[in-house]
Amino acid sequence: MLVQLAIRDIVLIDRLELTFTEGLSVLTGETGAGKSILLDAFSLALGARGDGGLVRHGETQGQVTAVFDCPIDHPARQIAADAEIDTEGDLILRRVQVADGRTRAFVNDQPVSVQVLRAIGSALVEIHGQHDDRALVDPVMHRSILDAFGGLTDQAQTVADAARTLRDAQNAVASHHARIEKVRREADFLRHAVEELTALAPQPGEEAMLAERRTTMMQSEKVAKELNEAYEAVAGSASPVAVLASATRKLERRSAQAPALVEPCVAALDAVLLAVEEAQASLEAALQAAEYDPKELERVEERLFALRAAARKYHVPADNLAELKERFGADVAAIDAGEEELVALEAAVRRADGLYVEAARVLSARRSKAAADLDAAVQAELPPLKLERARFITQLRTDETSRDPGGFERVEFWVQTNPGTRPGPLMKVASGGELSRFMLALKVVLADRGSAPTLVFDEIDTGVGGAVADAIGQRLARLAKRVQVLAVTHAPQVAARASRHFLIAKESVAGSDRVATRVVPLSATPRREEIARMLAGATITDEARRAAERLLEAAS
Repeated sequence: MLVQLAIRDIVLIDRLELTFTEGLSVLTGETGAGKSILLDAFSLALGARGDGGLVRHGETQGQVTAVFDCPIDHPARQIAADAEIDTEGDLILRRVQVADGRTRAFVNDQPVSVQVLRAIGSALVEIHGQHDDRALVDPVMHRSILDAFGGLTDQAQTVADAARTLRDAQNAVASHHARIEKVRREADFLRHAVEELTALAPQPGEEAMLAERRTTMMQSEKVAKELNEAYEAVAGSASPVAVLASATRKLERRSAQAPALVEPCVAALDAVLLAVEEAQASLEAALQAAEYDPKELERVEERLFALRAAARKYHVPADNLAELKERFGADVAAIDAGEEELVALEAAVRRADGLYVEAARVLSARRSKAAADLDAAVQAELPPLKLERARFITQLRTDETSRDPGGFERVEFWVQTNPGTRPGPLMKVASGGELSRFMLALKVVLADRGSAPTLVFDEIDTGVGGAVADAIGQRLARLAKRVQVLAVTHAPQVAARASRHFLIAKESVAGSDRVATRVVPLSATPRREEIARMLAGATITDEARRAAERLLEAAS
């Protein structure tokens, strides 16, 4: 609940601190005293749109601080925790409004975005008035309100979870189906490529080896004559080997007579003979390599051409053809496996859809009963509010083809204000005064079922009086037994029902020609005087005082 509200330099308010308690608190005062300013300031702390015009004249900025005491498991604390805000102790919402229009927002003295401040504020406070366009009059909220009233939150969550599972399954099918279709369009090409590359049987490094072999065979014809001539010179009839060998043997026989002269020569001749033998062996190997079959050259060229043609066709180096064959083969296998996986995914969608429909139908049946109960409960509140000829209708439109996370139903609150008139949406059919009373009846019925812990009613008793105002006061008092209620009112019957009464008034500021809004809590006698003023107007009579006393006694 709201425990404290502090306002600095907002419009006519220079400095104001209010403390609130449980129950029903009313704020009264003459027209123009500043009640709307107070609510505008409070709304600013809850995340409402800022406006530089709210800053008090002559000041550079104003600020509003609202302090809330709420349970440790309250949703507002979770929102704050999700925003990485320390949630120990009270929740303190603060908004600084700068005169140039800029604003800054804080929660527990940590800077936050206005969106976070608004989310936390919405969980803590609901503000209702004749022209309120949020909360109960927003059709988007009606389904969740009905679920809260009927205690169907868990069932609604089951449907939402089933819808999410179904959506995930459908997305998986769509994604896999898109992949399969893409591969299918390429399937013929892939199968042909696998067959072609399998027949070609490329090997890594094969192109380089074939190119080298082809070059060798093409060049061998040109060098064969020279190789033969060199071989003839080394090993043929003109070979110096025999002459050199004979000379070497003769010198060896003379080595004993003159070893110093002969042995170096013999060693040199042996080296020459060895070199000639090596040259002969190299020439023989070269001649053997130079020998080729023209048909082999043709086969090598055909193979090389086939590899290079395949490489150009598939836009890869020839050495990567073997890897490409394996990859294409895997893609073809994936097509077949993908078809089987698609069947399994589609089966999962059918199962998820069945679970969703089952859960949504259970929720639909319970919503129908909850809608009838809600209509009856609200209807029971209408006669004392002088809406005895009106009807409240929870309109359910069911579409079992829908797979909405909220279930099959679209829920909207309708009313019929007079017999014979056409029912229609609450916001469109009810007048301002009727809307506020319908809203009050709803809040009384819904107070302990999903309501914010603090409810603010802004002059919902405007245009009514007597018994209707008293009925509004009774209902606000009943409501205040379950949640904290703040009401800005002009009705003495409502003010008399309050557990705490604040008077809003404008006072002149000492030493200046300006005025400021003041808010003071009223004790018993001043409170009686204020209620008498509300009854009698500018001149308070003894009769008005006695009437005020009777109202207070009746309320107590």
